[in-house]
Amino acid sequence: MDQLEQVIDTYGLIPQIEHIHTIRTLLQEECANSQREDHEYMRLLCVQLFSLGQLEDTRLIWQAKRLSMDSFVMIDVQLLCGAGLEQTKLYLLDIDEEEATAELAYLEKCESAGDFEDFSKEEWIEQAKLYYV
Repeated sequence: MDQLEQVIDTYGLIPQIEHIHTIRTLLQEECANSQREDHEYMRLLCVQLFSLGQLEDTRLIWQAKRLSMDSFVMIDVQLLCGAGLEQTKLYLLDIDEEEATAELAYLEKCESAGDFEDFSKEEWIEQAKLYYV
């Protein structure tokens, strides 16, 4: 059983909220893992956090997205907005840090480009279920 199967088997694609700290820790560990062979496992952890919809997870997902060109491509911009696009933008606006400002600018750029047109968290999760399960 590989990491993806193990995490899905243990926590499910849409985990229970009581597992959020474990999933955050797994994502932090994967971000620090310089030996990773691909970014699929990292993306799955981001999907799980996205599904739980906690505002503060946008920062961790942004960190994962910015690790490399591969992770930037693999981790969809929509995954930054599990709590909703507007709520995430307002959250980032209140944080006086360079990375939060960069993430907000990126979200606004992607929104202007149409990346959030017809965005629905529920539909996004349904697509993830087809992909992972």
